[in-house]
Amino acid sequence: MQVKTPKELFTTVLSAAREGTERTAKILQEISQAAQSPEIKEALDARIFVKDKILSTLDEVFRLIGEQPVKSGGRLLDVFVEDFRRELAEIQSPEARRLFVLVKAGQLAHIRLGEYRLLIAAADITGHYGVGVLLESCLADELAFIERARRLVRSIAEAKIALRAAS
Repeated sequence: MQVKTPKELFTTVLSAAREGTERTAKILQEISQAAQSPEIKEALDARIFVKDKILSTLDEVFRLIGEQPVKSGGRLLDVFVEDFRRELAEIQSPEARRLFVLVKAGQLAHIRLGEYRLLIAAADITGHYGVGVLLESCLADELAFIERARRLVRSIAEAKIALRAAS
């Protein structure tokens, strides 16, 4: 698709973000099943719930700009899932599996961060300041998840260190 104007770029990236958000929710379900930890599963399930809110927000953004999503052709998430499955199958340690699951979930969130930052700038360029507010809320949800995942990783590491020190 040829992009000629900032609004076309905005619509293209917004469409990719919406499609990616839908696909990410499905990927997170798979990752959640592989978590083998109630804490991580709970965090990922909550993240899946928030993804539904983000989808609704993105749909409202499309409504406000008077556009419909266009088909995006990215394979990034396909490759991500293939790599996740292959790499997870090779990890034997339960602690390592839990950390791997959190890292991969965080990587997905970071992909979305870049999209939202671009979309917020594009909303400002095209004069859609209310749309920017909605997109900032999506960005905030992603940042909140990244922070929670970071805390979970730290908690797992601290528990492992404490166990080692007690031995």
